[in-house]
Amino acid sequence: MSLQQEVEFLRNIPLFSKVDPTKLKLLAFASERLAYNDDQILFHQGDNGDAAFIIMEGNAAVLIDTENGAIEVARLKKGDVVGEIAILCNVPRTATVQAKGQLTTLKVKEDTFFQLVTEFPQIAVEIMRELAARLERTNAQLRDALNKKAS
Repeated sequence: MSLQQEVEFLRNIPLFSKVDPTKLKLLAFASERLAYNDDQILFHQGDNGDAAFIIMEGNAAVLIDTENGAIEVARLKKGDVVGEIAILCNVPRTATVQAKGQLTTLKVKEDTFFQLVTEFPQIAVEIMRELAARLERTNAQLRDALNKKAS
């Protein structure tokens, strides 16, 4: 994929849709393109977060460690962003992310990510919306699990 194709790809992601194309070009240029094979780990729960990842091709599983082993809580697809919580909140990674099949990502380092959020507050709004949606899904899953346990 060429730099221009990466810019077009980023423009189609809601998080970056309002960002000036020249800034997207800088983002694509400053980001690292990484390829993963099936079952390779992007990062582990508890790792220090120094970057976010944009899924360019393929799928990945979001896994949470439990006493009974890891459980899959979400599946990521093309256009999804993952890893931003650790850099935004300065906390360890909240989950493990594992490639499911061939996976290609753009790795956006923390300083580049913060520069974009600072220059384009709309990105911060979109991140808040995404995090709120994730929280609601998690709450629904927790309610369902508690209801099943009570039954």
